[in-house]
Amino acid sequence: MILITGANGQLGQCFRQLAEERGVRNILFCDSSTLDISDGKAVHSLFRRHSIRWCVNCAAYTLVDKAELEVSAAYRVNVKGVKNLAKACAQNNAGLVHFSTDYVYQTQQNRPYEETDKTRPVGVYAKTKLAGERAALKMNPLGTMVIRTSWVYAAHGHNFVNTMLRLGLEKKEVGVVFDQIGTPTYAPDLALAVWELLERANREVELKQQMAGIWHYSNEGVASWYDFAVAIMELGGRTCVVKPIESRQYPTPASRPFFSVLNKRKIKEAFGIAIPHWRTSLQRCLEIKRDKSI
Repeated sequence: MILITGANGQLGQCFRQLAEERGVRNILFCDSSTLDISDGKAVHSLFRRHSIRWCVNCAAYTLVDKAELEVSAAYRVNVKGVKNLAKACAQNNAGLVHFSTDYVYQTQQNRPYEETDKTRPVGVYAKTKLAGERAALKMNPLGTMVIRTSWVYAAHGHNFVNTMLRLGLEKKEVGVVFDQIGTPTYAPDLALAVWELLERANREVELKQQMAGIWHYSNEGVASWYDFAVAIMELGGRTCVVKPIESRQYPTPASRPFFSVLNKRKIKEAFGIAIPHWRTSLQRCLEIKRDKSI
């Protein structure tokens, strides 16, 4: 049995769609209403009732700015909840796949980050995500795969792509920061990569231990938020003009990394994963939205 937490989020819904498309039934989908991961007793009770071989944790507190005021809420999900899942996995010999963020890097480095590079989280969200990683790896060191990703979006849900598409209809002009550089990640690409790894792990027993540790996954290529917005308007058929602005012109309660491009060499070489370019995946996402009129 595979447990998917945060099942109603962007990434969780991608796993649900994969399961439906492939007719896989041995998956348990839980959201916050059916499993409070910060409740250790509830987590361990669920693991006792089901034979969980893998837990894919898509649950997270992701309100970056609101986290500055809701510190305990962010900690409860991003640290305590992750620790509970990792402990239950360790006690039941289950593997854990946990998703983290490029926000753990704010060292002002100017080359793509590798998994061994120094972390320097700024802000509550980033600090709780790094603390969650460390808790998971400490509780279940041989069975936890941490995947740091960035700028996640999908055809559904609240994300930058859908916000830009909406603003593209409502406004003639929009300002987007050009001095924050990273790479978009199409959630279905990330979900598929993890899905295929889990399928392989079911056939190759030794793969579970090879998956342990910290990994990077985002789409290929590099962009600023401005570049991303321009592409969304262009490929989405919007006539709204995107104007480049500096971060200081759009202040936010929480700091964002100015450069957080992730080096994916490790995961590509270890598992033979082919990663699409971000613009190719964006085009596919927008085509899906047009086909489904969502």
